[in-house]
Amino acid sequence: MAISAAPAPSATATPAITPISLKAIAPWALFFGILMLVLLYFVGSEQGATSVFSGENVHEWLHDGRHLLGFPCH
Repeated sequence: MAISAAPAPSATATPAITPISLKAIAPWALFFGILMLVLLYFVGSEQGATSVFSGENVHEWLHDGRHLLGFPCH
């Protein structure tokens, strides 16, 4: 009984990975950075003197997220 060897891998060219330029990433990084700052404001500071919306609605909607991120609110 003969043992057959595995076939040799084909000599196909692997595609080259092209790096993404900083010019292509910069607008998206700026957008997501501003979005994160807005979300951080609403989770961490949306109450009291700097409140954008009056009342307790935003505070109550984000209450558990505040405690999860370590913001005191009581």
